[in-house]
Amino acid sequence: MTHSLSRRLFGLGGMAGALVVTTNAASAADDTAKAPTQSEGQPKERTFCYVGGYTKHGPPGGNGDGITVFEMDRKTGGLTSLMTFTDIASPSYIVLSPDRRFLYAVSEIDDFDATHSGSVTAFSINHSTGALTKLNTVASGGANPAHLSVHPSGRYVFVANYTGGTVGVLHVLADGSLGRMTELVHNSGPRMPDRAADNPPGNFAISDHSSAHPHMVKSDPSGKYVLVMDAGLDRVYVWNINSNTGKLTPAAVPFTPMTPGSAPRHFEFGADGKKLYLLCEQDSKVVVADFDPKTGKISPQQSVSSLTAHFHGSTLAAGILLSPDEHFLYVSNRLGDSLAVFQVAQDGSLTLVDEIWTHADYGRALMFDPSGSYLYVANQRSDSITSFRVDKTTGKISFTWDFTPIGSPTCFEFLTLPAA
Repeated sequence: MTHSLSRRLFGLGGMAGALVVTTNAASAADDTAKAPTQSEGQPKERTFCYVGGYTKHGPPGGNGDGITVFEMDRKTGGLTSLMTFTDIASPSYIVLSPDRRFLYAVSEIDDFDATHSGSVTAFSINHSTGALTKLNTVASGGANPAHLSVHPSGRYVFVANYTGGTVGVLHVLADGSLGRMTELVHNSGPRMPDRAADNPPGNFAISDHSSAHPHMVKSDPSGKYVLVMDAGLDRVYVWNINSNTGKLTPAAVPFTPMTPGSAPRHFEFGADGKKLYLLCEQDSKVVVADFDPKTGKISPQQSVSSLTAHFHGSTLAAGILLSPDEHFLYVSNRLGDSLAVFQVAQDGSLTLVDEIWTHADYGRALMFDPSGSYLYVANQRSDSITSFRVDKTTGKISFTWDFTPIGSPTCFEFLTLPAA
């Protein structure tokens, strides 16, 4: 969220309904020529990148058109625009289903229906072209949803409604479309300070602590628990989920308090589900915690800044990403426009080893390509995606000098499919 004008303030705008194809025959031929050859007898593959962001029907200044489908050149990391699905408002977060057949997107709006809800849209994916086909759209259960995820079983979609202060669970039907809401919970708690006591020096940015603001919802790797980062109440909630009914019940320890004013935003789990990395946006800290898979208890062990000691000024941490081998962790810092690189020790503790300029403004989501060779950053205010080569030995990243233009990007998903 911004430090002076909340991204949750929305104007009214129209929702254009079309699939805009932008690739011509010549560029398509060029892409085919650039595609890496496969071993004889192996099918050729194509890697698609789906990018969502803010449209005019959303926060002030949203420049996006919808969900854009790019094709990635796996030799260079370059992204070529193929088409844009425009019949959606401000798809600020998107996610693929576990079987990679469907894509789900929030619309970060507050006027989907008479209850001032946002919405969630389900898409099927054409595995020959990467194109999206809308299946249906349903209410999210609260205003301005900021995040969604899919249960490992694929049976439920979780959605965090930032302004609405609610978390919803949606049943997924056999065809991938969204059914009824099986659960809707509303967090509550005392008013927290707008700024954390351990803010970076000179930080004038503030996070909204006026009420509950769920910013992320996702299950642990086992699918037994559902965790919610509440940036308004400075808490990390843990629920048990009944996989048969989609109902939530509080875990033995229902929430873990974070530093007052720190605004917990996003998290990453280690693959075994025992290590948890919690990112707080207001004080730009990563909290390393142990997670008990038997009880769902969170036990913080370390807190480390995503900024080098020489940085002074306004900043808000945004995205967090664990490398596939779990040897490195990456964090994006908005306003400061930097990427932090941490080395992960055997016990899960972090050491900051590098900080690099994003070469753009207001970097948010981070995402690796499927090979882990490139790291991409969605730069909301620069209307661009920047990319970095990854040294898998040291974890350090180097700028490719490749800018991909796109209006107000905020999120990614990559999908590799056999070529038709």
